[in-house]
Amino acid sequence: MPTVEYRAEMVANVLTILVSPGQPVQPGDTLVMLESMKMEIPVFAEAPGKVGDIQVREGDVVQEGDVLVTVEP
Repeated sequence: MPTVEYRAEMVANVLTILVSPGQPVQPGDTLVMLESMKMEIPVFAEAPGKVGDIQVREGDVVQEGDVLVTVEP
C-alpha cells in the first residue's frame, strides 16, 4: 500500500496536532484538529499505519489541498 496523504479540505487554521512521527494509528483516530469559521474540523485516519511526516505546525493557516500528515502502511 502506498503512503496516504491527508490534506486540508478547506482554508483553515491548524488548531491541534494529535499525533507524532512514528506513532501507530488506526482508522478513526484523529490526526489533526483544524478550525474554520469557528468550527472545529477533525481529520481522521482512514487506514491503519504509522505516521510519517507532519507537514504543518499548530497555528499554521492551510489552504485547500495542502498536505497535513502522511501515514505509511
